[in-house]
Amino acid sequence: MKLVVQVKLLPTPAQAAALEATLQACNEAASWVGEVAFERGEFKNFALRKHTYGQVKDRWRLGAQATQHVIKKTCDAYATLKGNLKAGNLGRPGSKRYRRATEKPIAFRPQGAQPYDDRMLSWQTTERTVSIWTTGGRMKHVAFTTSPEQLATLALYRKGESDLLERDGMWFLNAICEVPAAPLNNDPVDFLGIDLGIANIATTSDGQIMAGRELNRGRLRERSLRAKLQKKNTPSAKRRMQKRRRKEARRARDINHKIAKHVVAEAERTGRGIALENLTGIRERVRLRKPQRATHSSWSFAQLGAFIAYKARKAGVPVVHVDPAYTSRTCAECGHIDKANRVSQALFVCRNCGFVDHADRNSSRNIRARAWELWRRGVESTAPAPPGNPRMGLDANAASPPVMLVVQDQDLVPDS
Repeated sequence: MKLVVQVKLLPTPAQAAALEATLQACNEAASWVGEVAFERGEFKNFALRKHTYGQVKDRWRLGAQATQHVIKKTCDAYATLKGNLKAGNLGRPGSKRYRRATEKPIAFRPQGAQPYDDRMLSWQTTERTVSIWTTGGRMKHVAFTTSPEQLATLALYRKGESDLLERDGMWFLNAICEVPAAPLNNDPVDFLGIDLGIANIATTSDGQIMAGRELNRGRLRERSLRAKLQKKNTPSAKRRMQKRRRKEARRARDINHKIAKHVVAEAERTGRGIALENLTGIRERVRLRKPQRATHSSWSFAQLGAFIAYKARKAGVPVVHVDPAYTSRTCAECGHIDKANRVSQALFVCRNCGFVDHADRNSSRNIRARAWELWRRGVESTAPAPPGNPRMGLDANAASPPVMLVVQDQDLVPDS
């Protein structure tokens, strides 16, 4: 399976200037290739090379490999745009968002990521340095840093391209690694149901509740601070906003990694599979009041699900996605479905049999039961399938040290 290991480069000022010039040249060339592709209606890699290869190589002084990667990057961008349009991710045909995406050529940011292959980049993992191509020539002995676990993954499993990118003045290389996955457990003893939510990020059918209070308070604090700084609009306020950008996303990502690691480890230890809700399209289906929209939009359920899926695939744990309809209204004991069963956000009381439980734990038990039924019918695990483009952020943090989770008591009220 493919994972991405991100290492931080530690270039000298002269090396950083060379890397910056390289990214600017490659992205300027890619934007020009995007204009040519748009004008000619030609979006295939080899066909587009006939119209752009020579000019890109001469005008921006790029090497042969860099020129080919620039053209391929542009074609991949148009392929992604076509996929998003087909999936309806950019609105309906004729809508303002749809027209804005299709009526002009694709352009690249000056600091956009640039792919490198083994002819443009070589790794010296023992010395923790890389030799990398730039527009000013080959640059050797560029230092990098990473954790010992990720360094070992790089040395053993690195295969394929790496992406050079700059973010907030820092330089990174994202290296693709082919990590062996454990054999899939085709005979799980049961399933571990996971109910995903906003108040409680994840609740297992065992009764463990990963509370979201700390994360939600942090998001509210960041949102309030951004509003104050935007209203102030002074140079110092702008500098502070620039410094804090992405902080909320990094915090949420770290928490999701920890929860996913804990869930997969528990399922692997007990020989069970993992049952998740299929929440695709929930933002389009649910109507919310205005005060709830920001919180709902920042809910990173898809990221947590993707982290669980790829960590489970690495550990050989099967994953089954189930229909979440009525799981919060159905009694896990007698199966009675009633909207009134959900007394509050935290309390479930069955109107038929009187069963009392934490609402999220009751939902997770229903999810577990549905997954077990689907598995008995022969449904296949979603864990063996790749969780998407590995460049989209699935990194090798599975090797990070053990973490502490916020776990509450199992039941709000003891079972009757």
